[in-house]
Amino acid sequence: MTEEDRSPDRINILLVDDQPARLLSYRTILEPLGENLVEAQSGTDALGKLMDMEFAVILLDVHMPGMDGFETASMIHEHPRFEKTPIIFVTAINTSELDRMQGYNLGAVDYVTVPVIPEILRSKVIVLAELFRKRRDLQELNRNLAVANEELRVEKNREVHKLNEILSSANANLAAANASLQSEIAVRRRAEEQLTEVDRRKDEFLATLAHELRNPLAPIQSALNVHKLEPKDEERRQLVGIIERQVQLLARLVDDLLDVARITSGKLALRKQHVPMLDVLEAAVESTRPAIESAGHTLHIDIHDCEVPLYVDAQRLGQVFANVLSNAAKYTAAGGTIWLRSVCEDGQMVVSVRDTGIGLTQEQCAQIFELFVQVDASLERVRGGLGIGLTLVRQLVEMHGGNVVVHSDGPGLGSEFVIRIPMDSGDAIGVEQQKPPTDVIAGSPLRILVVDDNHDGADMLALTLSILGHQVSTVYEPLKALAAAESFLPDLAFLDIGMPALNGYELATLFRGRPWASKLLLVALTGWGQEENRQRSAAAGFDEHLVKPIELETIESICQRALAQKALESIPLPGPRADQNA
Repeated sequence: MTEEDRSPDRINILLVDDQPARLLSYRTILEPLGENLVEAQSGTDALGKLMDMEFAVILLDVHMPGMDGFETASMIHEHPRFEKTPIIFVTAINTSELDRMQGYNLGAVDYVTVPVIPEILRSKVIVLAELFRKRRDLQELNRNLAVANEELRVEKNREVHKLNEILSSANANLAAANASLQSEIAVRRRAEEQLTEVDRRKDEFLATLAHELRNPLAPIQSALNVHKLEPKDEERRQLVGIIERQVQLLARLVDDLLDVARITSGKLALRKQHVPMLDVLEAAVESTRPAIESAGHTLHIDIHDCEVPLYVDAQRLGQVFANVLSNAAKYTAAGGTIWLRSVCEDGQMVVSVRDTGIGLTQEQCAQIFELFVQVDASLERVRGGLGIGLTLVRQLVEMHGGNVVVHSDGPGLGSEFVIRIPMDSGDAIGVEQQKPPTDVIAGSPLRILVVDDNHDGADMLALTLSILGHQVSTVYEPLKALAAAESFLPDLAFLDIGMPALNGYELATLFRGRPWASKLLLVALTGWGQEENRQRSAAAGFDEHLVKPIELETIESICQRALAQKALESIPLPGPRADQNA
């Protein structure tokens, strides 16, 4: 078989007959069709050809020796590949209807008798060949369609899978975004609640501050009213005592406010030194004893001193213990009991203050150290306070590396505050004893210059210094202070820091640049008491840095120092000995 015979455009037609002459006649009749004609001379030969090739139609002789046409047809159609292959039986003998029926049952599509009429045979084969081509094209289309369907199915599955992945990822991202949003909403809600709570505490604090400031101002105003009525000397001394106590109360309120601001802004520095624990606790007890005794409380003290002194800021730590003792006295009904106990254990000083006071709820225990938290929120506010004392306690204790906790069994069952301060792990250093103040040094009055743009403040300080027996010059305008000082030549000068046009630092620098001011004692007056302010004062040439308001004892101490300095300057130096001049 040639390559041309295998052309896909030509179909195969099997011619089966045991007589070569007939095969030649079949070929002659069908060759004009241009199809591929394959010859077989027996049924067995035909079956062999079928195994190698696919045929559009089989022209099969019925009467062949050995395996006749019916048997061959039967075996052809029993094979699954060929069960649909059309067969045209060729016979030279008249066939009965039964024979035709048998042929049709075996898969024959038609009968042709010999002699064969070429046109009839050719037309039958043409029809069957065209049907084969149509069936083959349809099968090819079906195969292509199946392939296309499979590719489409795979592509759709891929797209669906990809879409599912995208949807899953989107769902996961959406779930994460929802969770994040819910978390953010919860955070914002908590922040709003906290801001609302802080705002509420702020409003309470401002109202409390106004109340607490009016409390000392009221007796001060009353004392001034009585003073206008020209009281007797005994009544005058009583008025002075009232004013002094209330001014001290105002100063403590302002100091607490400043301390909170300094600590929260990180500007409060501790001045640590080695001090005995006993000294710190005794100072705190003495400062709060009047309040404890006035309320009729019983104070039980059980203090065990430590062998190693504490390395602490004694003033600030004393403030801590005093605040806790003051709170115990304030929030315990008259005639109550307060226990102060201290021990040294595990390298820590442990101080506890327990009382029989109003007690605390669990919620109050958790919030008691927060800024502006008030336990007594009643309208009468019989116990007073700004709600910052215990905040200072916690912050100062933590600055010392310690901690403070509070415990209460509930309202009406009292409270206990426990403070732990780590002890110094280094070598014990001897504690410098407090030197008593020196006596007033007698001598001539001091020449004192007061410079302050606040007329009332300057006049009151000048009046105090005058009453102490000194000669005072007062200047309200800082630009005139230098000329006044050069004319007055003071021994001591008080300069306010916050003045317009020329502040106290600048004025002190100008003073120090003059020869006459080399021995001048310069004192800064200010409302700022942070360490950086003190350092700036020292750098400007000040000898002392005083924070307003100034107590009388401080003023007297400064004057004593100036008098001592003046007395030393007045002592003549010894002259040369006679033998040295010889």
